[in-house]
Amino acid sequence: MRKTALAGATILTATLLLTACGTADDGAGDAMSDQTMSSQEQSEDMAEDMGEDPRTGTFEGLNDKAVAGTVEVSGTEIVLSGYSSDEGPDLHVYLTNGTDEAAVAAGTEIDVVAFDEASQAFALDGVDVAGYDTVVIHCDKAKAVFGAAALA
Repeated sequence: MRKTALAGATILTATLLLTACGTADDGAGDAMSDQTMSSQEQSEDMAEDMGEDPRTGTFEGLNDKAVAGTVEVSGTEIVLSGYSSDEGPDLHVYLTNGTDEAAVAAGTEIDVVAFDEASQAFALDGVDVAGYDTVVIHCDKAKAVFGAAALA
């Protein structure tokens, strides 16, 4: 998201600098103003796309494990609410496309998750969440999926 904002700001700054170099007599200033607005509007549209509505899901236990609560995934963080899980030696939260071991291996590990903290939040620095449809609670040490929430 920062890269997009930085790119938009760079385009806007370059356009403004070029506009300042033109003269009003040749009409180039007007054309550049139109391009500046277009670039600015594009940057705003990109920012809105990245700030899409959060997706949510409800956890279900898998593989004879208990996992409960809800998850909300935005472009910047994952938030667990009312969360609980069976205790595991090495629990992590993942963004995946499915709930099997292959999906976890192909997914993105976010962070360690506590089994007994009802409210937890995890920053998604540089993670593109659009390509994932599931949040998985996985015990890395046992290589077992404890539970998952399909995102809607």
